[in-house]
Parts: sequence; C-alpha cells; structure tokens
Amino acid sequence: MAGNIILEVVTPEKSVVSEEAKIVVAPGSLGEFGVLIGHTPFLSTLKVGSLRYMDANNVERYVFISGGFAEALPGKVTVLAESAERRRDIDLERAKSAMERAQKRLTDVSKKQDVDFMRARIALERALHRLRVAGTRR
Repeated sequence: MAGNIILEVVTPEKSVVSEEAKIVVAPGSLGEFGVLIGHTPFLSTLKVGSLRYMDANNVERYVFISGGFAEALPGKVTVLAESAERRRDIDLERAKSAMERAQKRLTDVSKKQDVDFMRARIALERALHRLRVAGTRR
C-alpha cells in the first residue's frame, strides 16, 4: 500500500512531532518495530532509544525517546513518551556531561559508595542514546 501515515510524538510537556511519514520505526520493549500505512492496530511499551521515520519528502528523521507507549493504527502512529527530543533539539554538551556523571557514579559503585546502580545505568543509557541520535545526519 502506498501512502503516508500521521506520526504524533508527545510528552507530558509538549508535542515533539506532528507530521506525515512513510514509515515509522520505534524501540519497542520487546524489540524494534516498524509501521507503514494500513498496519494492523496494536499497542506497545517503548524502551529508551531512537525513533526514526521517513518523512513525506523521503528524508530520514530521528527522535530520542525515553520510554513510554506507542499506538499503531492503520493511518496513524501515536507515541506517548516520558521525554522525547528531535535531533536538532539535543544539547550535545549536556548529553556528554550526563554521560560522564553516570559513568562516574557507576565507577563509584565498584568502590562501594552509596550509589543507586540501576539509576546510574539508566542515566548512562539515556545519555548514550541522546548522543547517538545527535550524531545522525538529520
């Protein structure tokens, strides 16, 4: 089937993406999934990662997603994310600083400091994904 679907990416604070897309690929908690026009409806939880899509002009776009939910319908994909940032909105220096802080906390865990290992690991994962999305071309 040829045609475009509507992609909506929203967070509790704002709408991040609202446009037509040829395909949407998202980081589902059970694995990455893709949605084209006419897809069978489903719901999925999302993990931290990058959502990518081909816009109506055949340009591949990237959005950092920090968990949430996705609903796929035959003509629309809605992503309700805890946080989301387009590539152009990612503060590279802030992401690098967050990565360094998380790495330091993880190092402190091995020194038996009072550090929440899971929280530090999740912070590191978010920072690394932000940096990966920021490193893409569009």
